[in-house]
Amino acid sequence: MTLYIDTSDRSLIILALKLGTKVLTTKSFLPPQKQAERLLVEIDKLLKKNKATLKALKQIEVMEKGSSFTALRIGVLTANALAYALNISVVSAGGQKTLGKRGLSVVAPEYDRLPNIG
Repeated sequence: MTLYIDTSDRSLIILALKLGTKVLTTKSFLPPQKQAERLLVEIDKLLKKNKATLKALKQIEVMEKGSSFTALRIGVLTANALAYALNISVVSAGGQKTLGKRGLSVVAPEYDRLPNIG
C-alpha cells in the first residue's frame, strides 16, 4: 500500500491510500496555521478509517513541486521521515526516487521560485 501526500497548495492538503495504481481512498482538508501538527494526525485518521496501519505501507509518494515554501517543506519532510522510520521507499509524485547518503531514498522539494526571506 502507498501513502500519497500533497501539501503543494498551502490552502489544501490531499492524502490518499493507493494499492498499485488504484486509489483506495482520499482525504482532503483545509490546513490550519499548525499544518505540521495536523498532517500526522490526519494520516493516522486515514489509516484507521481504512483499517490499515503504518506497517501496511510499502511506499510513500509525495508531491515535491509547488509554490508554498513552508507547506511543501512540511509534506516532503514528513514523507522522508516516515519512510526512514518505516524503512520503506519514498518517491516523488513524478515517480523519481533519489538516493541519499547511505543508500536511503529521499525526495527533495522543488520550489517554483526563490525563498522570500528578509
